[in-house]
Amino acid sequence: MNERKGISFPTLVVILVVTVVFSLMVGGAAVAGGVYLLSGKTTSSVGANTPQAVQVSQVQQSTPAAGSQDQAVINAVKSVGPAVVTVVNNLASNEGAFQNMGTPQALGSGIIIDNQGHILTNDHVIQGAQQLQVIFASGNEVPATIVGADSYTDLAIIKVNGPVPAVAKLGDSSVLQQGQTVIAIGSALGDFRNTVTVGVVSATGRQLPSDATSGSNFAVDNLIQTDAAINHGNSGGPLVNLNGEVIGINTAVIRSDTSGMSAFGSTDVAEGLGFAIPSNTAQQISSQLIASGKITRPFLGITYQPVSPQLAAYYNLKVQNGALVMQVSQGSPAEKAGLQQDDVITQIDGVNIDQNNTLLSLLLKHKVGDTIKLTVNRGGTNSTMSVTLAEAPA
Repeated sequence: MNERKGISFPTLVVILVVTVVFSLMVGGAAVAGGVYLLSGKTTSSVGANTPQAVQVSQVQQSTPAAGSQDQAVINAVKSVGPAVVTVVNNLASNEGAFQNMGTPQALGSGIIIDNQGHILTNDHVIQGAQQLQVIFASGNEVPATIVGADSYTDLAIIKVNGPVPAVAKLGDSSVLQQGQTVIAIGSALGDFRNTVTVGVVSATGRQLPSDATSGSNFAVDNLIQTDAAINHGNSGGPLVNLNGEVIGINTAVIRSDTSGMSAFGSTDVAEGLGFAIPSNTAQQISSQLIASGKITRPFLGITYQPVSPQLAAYYNLKVQNGALVMQVSQGSPAEKAGLQQDDVITQIDGVNIDQNNTLLSLLLKHKVGDTIKLTVNRGGTNSTMSVTLAEAPA
């Protein structure tokens, strides 16, 4: 049970939903050849010598009934939509490929979270920025600056000066239920500002496998999975409930790979697999970024996998929930406390580690220097140990 590298879990093709374009190509070219206007004619023959007449029937417009789900979606979009922005990241021009093609840009989305002009978005939307602009839903464009970013959670705060058109409210992501209606709003493909798609919460507590996100460091556990369409350019945009509250920040989508094979080894195309960072995580991170421009994160010093019934069966574990320790860093608080590979941490300070209370979320409630009590299952036997948290390395 000590060898972990050979585990053959399904490999996922994870796409960060930010659109990369060149400034000389932005505009109508983005949709050329992809949009067709459909028209049709209706004629009636009433005799050889009788002019053809076109029968025009009036279609009565109907409005959504008060209290209906359609009206709830409309109200939510009206509430949050004005606070959604397009984030334009003017990247540094590189020698070679970009040299003669204009200024490369990354286009994503963001959400205004206060009257001071702070905007929540994804870290991968603003990476490599030489200059940032924000386009409001009205079309007005203003410059923006980076306040702080956290690659570990793929969240960032940028700021605009002057008045903002609207402010969105962050909701409580811990009360989300599977099957609940949610709305994604963002700049699809970068050009289509405030595109609205509707779906449901497919699942909560998801974690994207580390091998699918290696090098990006954007994956967090406890992700929200949704089947609301998440397109390129939606990165950093809000996932909204029917109360008009932001309950997630859209960050990634799983598609089939370029060979036509899906990420699961068949020819099936993966659809409706979008992921959002929970608003409670976004609230914690954004508050720290606004206050200090950086995240001072408590450090335990392990790599781990969340335990699920499937994982427990695979490894023949004695517990169904917790965090399976895959590796312990040398000199870390975990090593000093006596944690070992194959241990399962089941509780922190008496709180069970599960989908609702992940190891990361429980650690983030503490500060550097705090001493916490871990409940650890080792080979079927429970024990407790105290760990003093250090500061996470940069």
